[in-house]
Amino acid sequence: MLCQIISQAKKHPSLIPLFIFIGAGGTGAVLYVLHLALFNPDFYSVNVDYSKLKKEGPDF
Repeated sequence: MLCQIISQAKKHPSLIPLFIFIGAGGTGAVLYVLHLALFNPDFYSVNVDYSKLKKEGPDF
């Protein structure tokens, strides 16, 4: 696939900026999702001792 991209870039040099922007966008998206997966403060585990809870379940 990389060989095909290189051959297209040689035939049509005006496509080079397109390949650069698509590659940068894909790399940025991957890095952003990786950042969310590793450093997201919304999801964390809380150690709760369920034997000390007074209620059986939530009040609806």
